[in-house]
Amino acid sequence: MLQRPRRNRKSEVIRQMVQETYVSAANLIFPLFIIDGENQKTEVSSMPGIFRYSVDNLLREVESCMKLGLKTFDLFPNIDEALKDTFATESYREESLYLRAIREVKKEFPEACVITDVAMDPYSSDGHDGIVDNGEILNDATLEVLGKMALAHARAGADIIAPSDMMDGRVGFIRQVLDEHGYSGVSIMSYSAKYASAFYGPFRDALNSAPKFGDKKTYQMNPANQREALIEANLDEQEGADFLMVKPALPYLDVIKLLKDNTELPIAAYNVSGEYAMIKAAIQKGWLNEQRAITEVLTSIRRAGATAILTYHAKEVLENKWL
Repeated sequence: MLQRPRRNRKSEVIRQMVQETYVSAANLIFPLFIIDGENQKTEVSSMPGIFRYSVDNLLREVESCMKLGLKTFDLFPNIDEALKDTFATESYREESLYLRAIREVKKEFPEACVITDVAMDPYSSDGHDGIVDNGEILNDATLEVLGKMALAHARAGADIIAPSDMMDGRVGFIRQVLDEHGYSGVSIMSYSAKYASAFYGPFRDALNSAPKFGDKKTYQMNPANQREALIEANLDEQEGADFLMVKPALPYLDVIKLLKDNTELPIAAYNVSGEYAMIKAAIQKGWLNEQRAITEVLTSIRRAGATAILTYHAKEVLENKWL
């Protein structure tokens, strides 16, 4: 045999020499959950090792991450039910928990990159990503709320706005609002292919943001569809998106690859709460090797074509020097 591929696998030095895919701190985005109060840190029961932080403890967590070289954060608020309403007005109230958190992080750590979530569900009394009228999710009326929310985030100091609602036209609407108010430098990371997935449960537990009725299948994508993701991605790119995101990551590696092959924009992928919970449960049972399983997951997402990975594993892989 003239060709023996195993020759390039015979030692660790050679394996590293020919390695094709790497994950570094620069590729990782750490999602962080925020709660009201002071000196609060509560673990999410369905996500071992992941916590909700009051703003003071959020700053401590960001500081510890920055020292590890982890510098990009996506913030998500847990909002008191009493503050929720049909039009998600708490989402753009000047002194809201979320806007205070954004301002404080950027004040203390101006070099950090703060990504903000634009969607109604954390603030909606209906638990949906859009305005509800007689059981129907109103697309165009929702855009007005999303525009107000995005503008409030930009004013608070957000570096990247990430609309996760899947309303038609929201990227273009948000881009126009930001530009008209002097925030043309604020980026948009669009959830372009966000699927109606079974893997969001622990996240909704963390934020208490599950829909009060029905499901999200009229706006989130059908898990059976791949080519439809190109339609969504192309529209978002035309409307001014700077990043295109696929969510979840692991069941949709083919979609990540599809978008990577069809755009020059960077691709982000969200390694979601359910994926994290599955891995952690298997590790706790002793069924998986922790380091190997987690690094293999992150490598697979990078290999599929993701430049940025939102993952709850971000801090632990850097703390343990697994990359």
